[in-house]
Amino acid sequence: MEQQQINIDPNLLNELSKSIKSEKDLAILSKQLLKLTVERAMDAELDAHLGYEKHSIEGRNTGNSRNGYSPKRLKGDFGEMEINTPRDRNSTFDPQIIRKGQTRFTDFDEQILALYARGMTTRDISDTFKELYGTEVSHSLISKVTESVIEEISVWQNRPLERVYPILYLDCIIIKCHEDKRVINKSIYLALAINCQGQKELLGLWIAETEGAKFWLSVLTELNNRGVKDIFIACVDGLTGFPDAINTVFPKTKIQLCIVHLIRNSLRYVPYKDMKSVASDLKAIYRAISLEQAEEALLIFSDKWDKKYPAISRSWHKNWTNIITVFDYPDEIRKIIYTTNAIESLNSVIRKSINNRKIFPNDQSALKVVYLAIQKASQKWTMALHDWRSALSN
Repeated sequence: MEQQQINIDPNLLNELSKSIKSEKDLAILSKQLLKLTVERAMDAELDAHLGYEKHSIEGRNTGNSRNGYSPKRLKGDFGEMEINTPRDRNSTFDPQIIRKGQTRFTDFDEQILALYARGMTTRDISDTFKELYGTEVSHSLISKVTESVIEEISVWQNRPLERVYPILYLDCIIIKCHEDKRVINKSIYLALAINCQGQKELLGLWIAETEGAKFWLSVLTELNNRGVKDIFIACVDGLTGFPDAINTVFPKTKIQLCIVHLIRNSLRYVPYKDMKSVASDLKAIYRAISLEQAEEALLIFSDKWDKKYPAISRSWHKNWTNIITVFDYPDEIRKIIYTTNAIESLNSVIRKSINNRKIFPNDQSALKVVYLAIQKASQKWTMALHDWRSALSN
């Protein structure tokens, strides 16, 4: 991106340079220039807010006017600095460059969070700033910036939710964390919904030691307590007890088992010579036009393969009620519920962000990285379907 050039009087630069004898002098001058710039910017913002410049006759009898300044201490990579914030008599002025209640000048904060979201450690980030800018950014500053995310996560995780979600995908991803001087596997639980506007929305993320229906029950109960009263379709893998956990909280919800997971499990013990043929016959079941055609395809599959691989049709018969939900909906809806591709795509974003970390020092560190990665990815999310309203009405 082309940098905007600022024309500064060479004579002024020459005079300023005379006072610089060391790096310390340069740092002091930079801090003074930053203070001047911020204060000038806020004065300009107040001019725009009031609609007239200082001492202008246009400001007479407008009902609002300048009301002096308030001192404010600001922290940043430059250390601490006191600035004078302009006030208006009606207290309606809210400066944008330094917002009310803001105590940090976030010059580098967004860059730090962006690097952290990519899975960089505090040491990695510090080294990156040193390499790119020649600037020392302490580990404590980086930790302080990333710690601010925890409060944001708490607010986000407890926000009220919509009453109804047409589709909900539930899945988890495994990470490694230090705990009690051991490295153990932890599961990050994800609840990704398609809302009534057709947009993807992550409802929450949770971390626990193992994946299980019991913990999923607590997740679903939390969603219910945050305002969710009905879910049309829940798309899940084949975890034992998962459908029962969902229907305990949302009894009217229809379950759709992920066909991709079913096929993977079905082909797990099939030798290579039969794999292509078995997969083709399974496709005839889940790609059937109607439920009747799917039932017939399953019978044909059983007759052909039960002698060699009886566990496959037995598994499909056992889960049949939660496999055939797709046949209640038109093709447009079927495409987005018979697999968990939507959440698998989210998982790939998470895996990319945690790849550099390998092992997290604690749960909180993992949540920060995953949350920031998801927030960044969600900016590019699009509608689940182009004609969502039409599909929803069916």
